[in-house]
Amino acid sequence: MTRNHSRPSRRTVLGGAVAALAVAAGTGTAQAAPSTAQAAPGSAWPTEFPLPDGWLPEGITIGSRPYAYMGSRADGAVYRTDLRTGKGRVLHEGAPGLASIGLKLDGDGLLYVAGGAGGTARIVDSRSGELLTTHRLTQNAAPFINDVVLHRDRAWFTDSRDAVLYGVPRGREGEVRALPLTGEWVQAPAGTNGANGLVATPDGRGLVVVNAGQLYNVSLRTGRAARIALRGGTDVANGDGLVRLGRTLYVVQNRLNKITVWDLDQQATTATLRRTITDPRFDVPATAARFGNRLYLVNARFTSPQTPQTTFNAVAVPL
Repeated sequence: MTRNHSRPSRRTVLGGAVAALAVAAGTGTAQAAPSTAQAAPGSAWPTEFPLPDGWLPEGITIGSRPYAYMGSRADGAVYRTDLRTGKGRVLHEGAPGLASIGLKLDGDGLLYVAGGAGGTARIVDSRSGELLTTHRLTQNAAPFINDVVLHRDRAWFTDSRDAVLYGVPRGREGEVRALPLTGEWVQAPAGTNGANGLVATPDGRGLVVVNAGQLYNVSLRTGRAARIALRGGTDVANGDGLVRLGRTLYVVQNRLNKITVWDLDQQATTATLRRTITDPRFDVPATAARFGNRLYLVNARFTSPQTPQTTFNAVAVPL
């Protein structure tokens, strides 16, 4: 693994201290209660907003302020939308051959972006849109760096084509950690996507990863994966993005056009199905992010033509 750096930034160097404060404050993982900054959106706030034609969205992230950041599979650009008005603009310009799949916003204003088939993790300044750092995570011929979660001192990325997680240091210099997945992990067949969304476990000791219709609890110390027993449901087919609030886990099941809501035990050994969220506006939703009492989702529209003229949007539903 190598790391290629664009223009050095003080925020890359100084971000470590900020990231440490963010983790201490609980911003690295989803929390059960909304913060003051994440008060309930007003009834006049839109619940649907457009993206540029041909955007090919898949990832969405929201921080403590009412702005959503959405990546493009078409060229790696990032779009920022004001949740209060639904109006947005391109924050980070893309380039041919790039992709922005999953992404997460850190408390210090850094966006961590999964690079898909490029095998990279990029760090973008969420204020200026400047590319700060590019990490080459793998030299494999056909990777797919899919999603990311911020937990403790690292941003953890899934590779849907390999049984490994990658940990990128948050807001500081340092080496990328490769964590091979062992134990009960069942890797998807060659050429198909496996590991996708991930969140921290309620006890903070590991990560919950969705893979090939199942949920796994992965130890960050050893990489050993234990399959989470699903009660009230047999699988999470087409599982994509994950959101965790306390012990409540939201699983976006993209082509099934639904979100299943599960109760985790403290150690994330079992998940009990509580309810299912559906909405007629869902058109293959890929990932979700929470702000206040809403979940915001991007419609990837995988079953529709993926052309420069295809329209795309994001929608909000109550938690």
